Amino acid sequence: MVLVFPGTPDGAANGSGNLVLDSLFGARIRWAGDGDPSALGAVAEGVCEQLRRDGARPFLIPFGGSSPLGARGYAEGGEELRAQLPDVAHVVVALGSGGTMAGLVGALGEERVLGIHVGAVPEPAATVAGLAGALTHRTLDPSSLRVRTDQVGAGYAVLHEPVLEAMRTAAATEGIVLDPVYTGRAMAGLVAAVRDGDIRSGEPTVFLHTGGLPGLFGHTVTVRRSVTALPSYEPV
Repeated sequence: MVLVFPGTPDGAANGSGNLVLDSLFGARIRWAGDGDPSALGAVAEGVCEQLRRDGARPFLIPFGGSSPLGARGYAEGGEELRAQLPDVAHVVVALGSGGTMAGLVGALGEERVLGIHVGAVPEPAATVAGLAGALTHRTLDPSSLRVRTDQVGAGYAVLHEPVLEAMRTAAATEGIVLDPVYTGRAMAGLVAAVRDGDIRSGEPTVFLHTGGLPGLFGHTVTVRRSVTALPSYEPV
């Protein structure tokens, strides 16, 4: 397995929980440099060409695993969810590379799925519309999708204060651990949607936790903020 990442090994020196897992599972890393992130696809294609010349038969998985084929898994998940909760009004999910939301939209329709943009792609609604349209074989208008873009803050990997607040609330009240890039932003978006009336009391709502725990432990800013916020115990 070869993984193509933006940046350089030096840029990853602060550590990443996901990189630890990559190493444990035996992946090889191809660093694409600090240039245009959109060039990742071309670099990945180049890696595949080299592997073919070496006699391998590579299968290219796109960024985030988001393709019509990848989205089909979450379409099946959406069908299962609808069978379990037919009257679900809102399914809230992080919107990264788009495949998860696209699959859910394919199964549940545009009106039930609320995607919280995390800053991974420049045009989140258009990305989801393209994937969901290819999955369902129909044309989707990006404006018909429910996409919130208010939780990106300063950027994809930059901790956004409402996200940290949502993470602390979920952990302290429900014992649910979220990560600062994906599920934390999704929870912050859910909180914002309740506050502004997009989601109202009594409406059956599902928060879809898509994982990301290793990313939490590798996010140095979140770890530092959490440690410094720990209250001291002063004996009486």
